[in-house]
Amino acid sequence: MKKQLISMAVAAMLVTACGGTKTTTAEADQIDYTVEQFADLQILRYRVPGFEDLSLKQKELVYYLSQAALEGRDILFDQNGKYNLAIRRMLETVYTQYQGDKTTSDFKNMETYLKRVWFSNGIHHHYGSEKFVPAFTPEYLRQLVLSVDASQLPLAEGQTAEQLCDELFPVIFDPKIMAKRVNQADGEDLVLTSASNYYDGVTQAEAEAFYTNMKNPNDATPISYGLNSRLVKENGEVREKVWKVGGLYTQAIEKIVYWLKKAEGVAENEAQKAVISKLIVYYETGDLRTFDEYAILWVKDLDSRIDFVNGFTESYGDPLGMKASWESLVNFKDVEATKRAELISQNAQWFEDHSPVDARYKKEKVKGVSAKVITAAILAGDLYPATAIGINLPNSNWIRNEHGSKSVSIGNITDAYAKAAHGNGFNEEFVYSQTERELMDKYGDLTGNLHTDLHECLGHGSGKLLPGVDPDALKAYGSTIEEARADLFGLYYVADPKLVELGLTPDKEAYKAEYYTFLMNGLMTQLVRIEPGNNVEEAHMRNRQLIARWVFEKGAADKTVELKQKDGKTYVVVNDYEKLRHLFGELLAEIQRIKSTGDFESARALVENYAVKVDPTLHAEILERYKKLNLAPYKGFVNPTYEAITDANGTITDVKVTYDEGYAEQMLRYSKDYSSLPTQNN
Repeated sequence: MKKQLISMAVAAMLVTACGGTKTTTAEADQIDYTVEQFADLQILRYRVPGFEDLSLKQKELVYYLSQAALEGRDILFDQNGKYNLAIRRMLETVYTQYQGDKTTSDFKNMETYLKRVWFSNGIHHHYGSEKFVPAFTPEYLRQLVLSVDASQLPLAEGQTAEQLCDELFPVIFDPKIMAKRVNQADGEDLVLTSASNYYDGVTQAEAEAFYTNMKNPNDATPISYGLNSRLVKENGEVREKVWKVGGLYTQAIEKIVYWLKKAEGVAENEAQKAVISKLIVYYETGDLRTFDEYAILWVKDLDSRIDFVNGFTESYGDPLGMKASWESLVNFKDVEATKRAELISQNAQWFEDHSPVDARYKKEKVKGVSAKVITAAILAGDLYPATAIGINLPNSNWIRNEHGSKSVSIGNITDAYAKAAHGNGFNEEFVYSQTERELMDKYGDLTGNLHTDLHECLGHGSGKLLPGVDPDALKAYGSTIEEARADLFGLYYVADPKLVELGLTPDKEAYKAEYYTFLMNGLMTQLVRIEPGNNVEEAHMRNRQLIARWVFEKGAADKTVELKQKDGKTYVVVNDYEKLRHLFGELLAEIQRIKSTGDFESARALVENYAVKVDPTLHAEILERYKKLNLAPYKGFVNPTYEAITDANGTITDVKVTYDEGYAEQMLRYSKDYSSLPTQNN
């Protein structure tokens, strides 16, 4: 649960290159970072600067790891909903095989729907979790499906095209069926009301009881129970179906392992080879103790230039916060930009010691905190097309305490956001005055990067659980509380004089840019991602609103933060930045206490009181103002394409990277070349 997603405000306001992966003005003029825009989505490109400078062996390693990454695509589609693969394949067949008029509004609407399915790896919004509403009728889609060659459709044995429509159309068109991928509504059965495919036939109470009974409260090194399995009830018995070779998803996992074995053969060093080898064993056995062994080896491999994530990693898609979605990221270290992150990690103990939280919840000795800025080479699974800008792993609390963690900021992704957002009018519409705009223009990219570094490198790595506290004690509220903890750590310290002392910020005024940006986003602008009448559901959005609403309320007496009206529009105004930092510290102390003690009821109260509900009047105003800018609130990427150049003997002599593939073109190629799972995965 350690992933930093780019916020609405940051995505819209980045106007200069960030981190160390910079593109010159001359180069930027020749690059079209925007591929296309539809619905509420904008598709961008990212570059991979420095790839050509890697050695042939390193390029070959990136190539093999990238192939392993792409082979897992179908897994996420199936995890996000049991009908997603069938729906995607049916729509792709219609999109490519239909011989009728493709210029009609109905066909264009179907095309947009398919593009949204590709983007979200399923039929539910990738961020808000609600099911898409098709802008075409069931009758029209049935006409298309029945017009194509039935042998090209994803038909079950003996199934007709008509029967396929009868099976899938209620899932697509009925708003009451599988309405939300992840339901977080308090008081409801979160398992039965979530469409994600992590449970089958079990209730929330049965799932929680199953894993509670497996846990030993005296185990100091617990596995991540349920991380890599679907929990099902068959013949009245609750059991796990493990994702592994020979188990669920074996067709895709076997191919992932094939490419990992290729990568193992060109590893940079013995430490990296051991990491890859252990990951292969984990995929072959599904054993979560082996997964922990892999995570320990991975976190200790600090000398390799090439690095990667590949596997069942983050649990945001599980309403109970236990089961992990499949994702992969292949990357290499940006040596120059990493100097900033390394300086932060070298001072980790100082930050821990001076944190405003109770001493009982602090780490006496911070171990193995490493940080770097990376260049992404490929995005896959739950990091594609939408991706994080920072990641901190592993997630296991005991591994983090005993062996440390790796934190990364993805420099070339942040850079792509920045180039695409240049001059989009967002600041002029939502920032209160020229004073705040100048502050953000001067310091915004710097302090935004620092907040990400502090969030990932130190925030997630800070604090400790008290002995005997279940890591899953906060249940459905765990992800929101964890992200709030990391964000608050970053907010508290981005304003600390220590950063000026270390040369990370130029003066004591710089932090104000991040404070204003964060509050504007948490109180107002992230609401553009919410449909009218809906609550806030996604963990990162809940975290930001929780923090912003809490400090807004607690500072109301002396107007630390205000929502002011000017020319009929609402704006955020910060009147006392020092008091604001004090409030961030107070909330950090409370949230760390909740985390350390496993105080479920306090977590529930904080989230439900501050993070969920939306002011409908303010929401309507923000939506109207944003609509006039013609911007897309969500952004994602097409990947570069890697081609292995071989000689007559099949030996790789070079790997070429290109950036000219279109969005639909890439998605259709991935569906053709990296789609090994059967349509129904039971």
